[in-house]
Amino acid sequence: MPKPEDFLPLKPHWFHVLLSLAGEGQHGYAIMQEVLERTGGKVRLWPATLYGTLKRLMDQDLIAESDARPAAELDDSRRKYYRLTPLGRRVLGAESERLEDLVRVIHAKRGIPERRSES
Repeated sequence: MPKPEDFLPLKPHWFHVLLSLAGEGQHGYAIMQEVLERTGGKVRLWPATLYGTLKRLMDQDLIAESDARPAAELDDSRRKYYRLTPLGRRVLGAESERLEDLVRVIHAKRGIPERRSES
């Protein structure tokens, strides 16, 4: 079984898709919209990129199709919903730690005090 570290560093679009699925399952268009909104329009996952990424993430067992669906009146039966797998959740955690460590190094190099997360 692959270890989360085997996938690092993640391709940026892989990271954005996994992060979009961290809270709950979503369909492709919702993932595209969330990434666009979360990044202030700096990252746009065009359909070909998004659906190719979804296929590769499924092939690597990082995401899977989800059986959970919204209420019928809020749903479109043609949509496929995706969710993180346990491996996908661990990979997202490992990549998040890697990026946090990188930010700490950048701050240290630039003499920027480390920000404390508010709890």
